[in-house]
Amino acid sequence: MSSEEKYKKAAQVIIRAGILPFPLTDTLLEIMRYIIREEDLDFIMAFKRKFSQTMEQLKKSSKMSEEKILGHVNYLAKKGVIFNQPNSQGVMVYRLLPLMMVGPFEYLLMEKIKYTDEEKRLAILFKNLFDEAKELIHDKYEMFIPIFKKLPPIDRTVPVIGPGASGEEVQISVNKEVEVPEEQIIPAQKIEELINKFDEIAVGHCFCRQHKDLLGDPCHVTDLRENCFTFGKSARFCTEQGFQRMISKEEALKLLKASEEDGLVHKAFHPHSDITKEETSICNCCVDCCATFELWRDGVLPLINSTYHLASVNEEKCIGCGTCVERCTVGAINLNDNEKAEVNKVRCIGCGLCAHSCPQSAITLLEGMRKVYVPPLRENT
Repeated sequence: MSSEEKYKKAAQVIIRAGILPFPLTDTLLEIMRYIIREEDLDFIMAFKRKFSQTMEQLKKSSKMSEEKILGHVNYLAKKGVIFNQPNSQGVMVYRLLPLMMVGPFEYLLMEKIKYTDEEKRLAILFKNLFDEAKELIHDKYEMFIPIFKKLPPIDRTVPVIGPGASGEEVQISVNKEVEVPEEQIIPAQKIEELINKFDEIAVGHCFCRQHKDLLGDPCHVTDLRENCFTFGKSARFCTEQGFQRMISKEEALKLLKASEEDGLVHKAFHPHSDITKEETSICNCCVDCCATFELWRDGVLPLINSTYHLASVNEEKCIGCGTCVERCTVGAINLNDNEKAEVNKVRCIGCGLCAHSCPQSAITLLEGMRKVYVPPLRENT
């Protein structure tokens, strides 16, 4: 088998490890060559039937010795291709990661960038790959929609709940119309509660903003970069590979509060999108750079989010200033014919930025766990 053929077969395995339907293009193969050595390709192929394996399983699927396996693992983990951490039983598990969500795109751009030619080249390649994915999905839009509808939420919004623009505490109201079963587990809704659950916290640079920096399109919302967090074994992995650094709870909360002040949205991630399991990471996202927001706007991915809140406007207090319209990251608020703010309940991810910034304290957050699903936007939508 030629080198080209081996790279194509390994690329197909990595594509299947993720949720994004990346086309097998020259761009994707160039990214593969940038990240993965030719000598690693046979090892990648060992994951074609099972993406997570123990050492004993890998010995059988790869037909390699433990020493040789660890050689591949040690190299590929530093490229964000293999996640190597023990499971809840203490058994080391080796998981093949997709190119994105979460994989090399995130990990390789999580370290502080140095603006090298190689970094810029990789950033451009990923941008080209996203454009190619957009073209594929728009071309076969109706075919992808039923597939997208079955996907679990990609992330969960943790609301910004604190002093609003008026200096008053943002009010949390209970929506009596939303029935929440008593046995339903509600994950932490305050950033302080979430941070206090973990003893191991690591922070790295925002890969989305650094990607935009390398493309020459820096963020207009914030100058913050080092504010992406991981917890537990994800934090151990990221620090072992040099992607992040361990920090204290106090430093984490300070960085998170600074993120709130700059109007960023807290988005938590859970294993397999299961909110009953502890969070693995938190991103602090802006409308300019966040890949999940941008890929949705560009028609590559649906907006799929889990949230416990929904913004609600008190029309008597609303003066139609439009501050909430400007701050909303998903275009869920508009001014109606009466020049009053109106919330699109389908799109609202319950982040609380609108309530946080409203000068009249005219917006409250209604409670009730729900899934937000909005199909990928098409041009002129």
